[in-house]
Amino acid sequence: MLSYTLKRLLQAIPTLLIVITLSFFLMRVAPGGPFDGERRLPPEIEQNLRAAYHLDEPLPMQYIRYLGDLVQGDLGPSFKYKDFDVSELISQGFPASLELGMWAILAALLIGVPLGVIAAIRRNSTADYVVMSTALAGIAVPNFVIAPLLALVFGVLLGWLPAGGWNGGAWQNLLLPVVALSIQQIAYIARMMRASMIEVLGSHYIRTARAKGLSEWKVILRHALRPAMLPVVSYLGPAIAGIITGSMVIEQIFGIPGIGRYFVQGALNRDYTLVMGTVVFYGALILLLNLIVDLLYSMLDPQIRYDD
Repeated sequence: MLSYTLKRLLQAIPTLLIVITLSFFLMRVAPGGPFDGERRLPPEIEQNLRAAYHLDEPLPMQYIRYLGDLVQGDLGPSFKYKDFDVSELISQGFPASLELGMWAILAALLIGVPLGVIAAIRRNSTADYVVMSTALAGIAVPNFVIAPLLALVFGVLLGWLPAGGWNGGAWQNLLLPVVALSIQQIAYIARMMRASMIEVLGSHYIRTARAKGLSEWKVILRHALRPAMLPVVSYLGPAIAGIITGSMVIEQIFGIPGIGRYFVQGALNRDYTLVMGTVVFYGALILLLNLIVDLLYSMLDPQIRYDD
């Protein structure tokens, strides 16, 4: 297990390097620059600023310089938030993003798994059709459409919940962003759980358990639920990645002071170092979470061994 973990961590380095390289050059070739505001700076001041941030150097030299700083753990200064380094902004925003993401994935599991189980054991019934139709609708509508609608209906028209703001992570402020983030994942998990549970319930060992006289709920909880969860567990890596990338937009819509908001602001303001810092952080986080999910998968299924 240890050798497998080390091997995966080493394999993550070239993947992360590709992400960094593509993001770096795409940001630099995109139209506009960090000093292209509504008010044009005097040429001599802009030249001094470009020299201070090494933007006057050839692009390959800037890339090598960035990689060198990154190896030393230096993500550079932010162009927009002039008194802060990018690492300081990420450390400030990460707790809010982490809390939002964890609640969203927890909601997706707590709601999606039972819905999938109910749809499987009530196969081809009204409950099955309702769950699957609702799940299909949840997948079809993107969260950047759902989020403004939730804020408009429950925040502005009904006034039941705050339409935006963080308020230290109070549940009233968390509820709408968590719902917006988790709806698609609930739908995916419910559909996956239904298909997996139907397959497991048709297995020979399930028929044997029923033949022994166990009640249907004992058969499901003791013998069917764990193997049926395996596809859902393997999906958690992409699900967490989807929630993390989706939170960039959701944080901007609800005014949550997370990393996603910094990413959007950085992209709009051509804050190169801030965008690169969030990309590197999210990329490393996604690779790490995928590794954790793979290790968790082996714990649920003893037949899977990662040892050489």
